[in-house]
Amino acid sequence: MGYKTVKLFLFTLIGLTLLSWVGQANAAKIKSMRFWQSPDSTRVVLDLSEPAKHSIFTLSDPHRMVIDLAKSNLNFDPADLEIKSDIVKRVRTSEKDDSVRVVLDLKKKAKFNSFTLTPFQNYGHRLVVDLTNESKQDEPVKHKTQPSSGKRDIVVAIDAGHGGEDPGAIGRKGTREKDIALKVAKQLAGMVDKEPGMKSVLIRKGDYFVSLVKRTQIARQHQADIFISFHADGFHDHRAKGASVWVVSPKGAQSEMGRWLEQRENESDLLGGVESLSNKDPLLAQVLLDLSTTYSVSASLDAASEVHRYLSRSVPKMHKKRVERAGFVVLKMPDIPAMLVEMAFISNPSEESLLNTYKHRRTLATSVFQGLKSYFKQNPPDGTRYAAVNPSHYVIRGGDTLSEIASRFNVSLSKLRKTNNINGDKIRVGQRLQIPR
Repeated sequence: MGYKTVKLFLFTLIGLTLLSWVGQANAAKIKSMRFWQSPDSTRVVLDLSEPAKHSIFTLSDPHRMVIDLAKSNLNFDPADLEIKSDIVKRVRTSEKDDSVRVVLDLKKKAKFNSFTLTPFQNYGHRLVVDLTNESKQDEPVKHKTQPSSGKRDIVVAIDAGHGGEDPGAIGRKGTREKDIALKVAKQLAGMVDKEPGMKSVLIRKGDYFVSLVKRTQIARQHQADIFISFHADGFHDHRAKGASVWVVSPKGAQSEMGRWLEQRENESDLLGGVESLSNKDPLLAQVLLDLSTTYSVSASLDAASEVHRYLSRSVPKMHKKRVERAGFVVLKMPDIPAMLVEMAFISNPSEESLLNTYKHRRTLATSVFQGLKSYFKQNPPDGTRYAAVNPSHYVIRGGDTLSEIASRFNVSLSKLRKTNNINGDKIRVGQRLQIPR
């Protein structure tokens, strides 16, 4: 073999080696795989170093789901996976020709929805697959047995912010907002369920992600009379402290703090993993993300003011002396009064310590509960047991007089006139009067 032939052979070998290295360098690394179980689905998340072309299909007998990723390599050991799922039984992997195949052995037949997410905050590229039991049907909402009077309970929808992929803010000691929010939400739910005439609906009951839109849908599904979302956010200045109560503002936040919180809470879907609404009907996106009405904003402010009043009496510090406003997506409901309670700043070391105590969390839940009771005693929804005991309206019958009605409901005659814009004593049968509180 001549010198030139050997030289050509070596250059070719080096070139092929370099091409192999470049190919490996450009291959997407599958860094980890995570599972989140919710009441009706399993979310599977693959963390990638960069985007990867992929295909997904299912097989039967036995039931399996196959994920093929081109130009990829595996950077985790499937044996180390902690599988939290009612659907996925086992994970198997194989590598061939610079591609990776991930096989999920399923416990049952399932349907899936998949999408990719681009890097955001602490997360890189992600491939998200949501698995749902194919035979599972939407279960009817279970209502508590109503009393023989036929009067219904007031339904309180309690939302623990963040969850699953989205930890929320994290304190210096590692306290996660999603965990504190869930603990307080469950404490409040326990108090509500013990109150005659009230019942709770927990938007999430465990550590899994629920989209902002889904949270409002759950509240509507259960015909909630009010919606409360718990948070304990962080701020770039660790000296910021105090609890606060927020309602929706159609114009968005009007303070630096409000803009900061509004941005962080509304970005929850990007962290937790939700397909962009821009991919769907633009009109649907507008309806979902920009709903507010005079009724819900006014009622929200009244309810939030009562909660703020009771919190002010019990927590070390309130961030502001009044209810604040911002454009939180989760509060934009046209038909349900809604508020967001920032329990404290988890970024403040002293408040983080407080949030980690059962006593303080119970104080927070108790204050919110007292505020709710006070609001509903003054504004009981029609048809509820609260309305039967504390009626907010009265329909005039034959023989009624204003003075008798005022005496019957223990309100002053002047206040009854003022509330109903009545100048004298003239009333008519069938007229509906609002009873002031």
